Amino acid sequence: MPSASMAGAKEGMVPPKAEWLESSLVRRILSALVLGPPVLAIVWYGGALYYLLILLVAVQMAYEWSRMCGSGTVGPGGRVVIGAVLVAMAMTSWLDLSWGVVAVLAGSLVAYIGARIEGAAEPRWLTLGVLAVGAPAIALLWLRADLDQGRAICLWLVLTVWATDIGAYAVGRSIGGPRLAPRISPNKTWAGLAGGMVAAALVGWSAGEIVGSPSPALLLFVGAGLAVVAQLGDLSKSVVKRHFGVKDAGQLIPGHGGLLDRADGFITAAPAVAVLSLIAGRSLLQWP
Repeated sequence: MPSASMAGAKEGMVPPKAEWLESSLVRRILSALVLGPPVLAIVWYGGALYYLLILLVAVQMAYEWSRMCGSGTVGPGGRVVIGAVLVAMAMTSWLDLSWGVVAVLAGSLVAYIGARIEGAAEPRWLTLGVLAVGAPAIALLWLRADLDQGRAICLWLVLTVWATDIGAYAVGRSIGGPRLAPRISPNKTWAGLAGGMVAAALVGWSAGEIVGSPSPALLLFVGAGLAVVAQLGDLSKSVVKRHFGVKDAGQLIPGHGGLLDRADGFITAAPAVAVLSLIAGRSLLQWP
């Protein structure tokens, strides 16, 4: 007779796993405890250290993306991806966000041409790396440059994405249930998404209370919505990894893969916060 876990798997269900407390979740929490304080301190103080942090993370993510799309090597097209991200960051810092956006779009085109010249089998995937890494990088630089709300909005963004990741993993592993996207990421569940949304909503409400937001309750919904957006970034990266048949984008962090594996939520979350801030004309923490 098939076991309950086998039956659940056949029906598109993920069985709950009690051992999560002793394995991956613990590693995630320990990583957050080790890496979290220095990252949050740099976000708090801003300045050159913040720029250097975003620079190093962006270069590593661009390298991992290029290597993933290049069968383990970084060719001319991959080097263009890394260079385009650097140019976009420089133009955002020295000129304006609009110039950074232009650099990302132009860099995508140049990367595509470079990939075609070197004979890459699928140049469009390499080209997407400029958007996937460049867009969040320039968004994070632009958001932090706001002298009034830059510190608060970036801290909130970082904590929200982290809370989404931990909440989704903890709830998804402990409850299991129907798969969220079985063909893309079989281990993700609807319960996990709900857990991530709740965790992010609590971070949003707490941030609103701390900074004196006009409507902290509204940030409950903003946080929950941002959790969904962050999960889309995670799923988008999973699509690329599945397409190229790789388990992890890199090996920089033992037991976790590369930075692209750990920071994938920012691929969509950071640009989303920047766009909404542009539309509203002010920080999301000061809505409505």
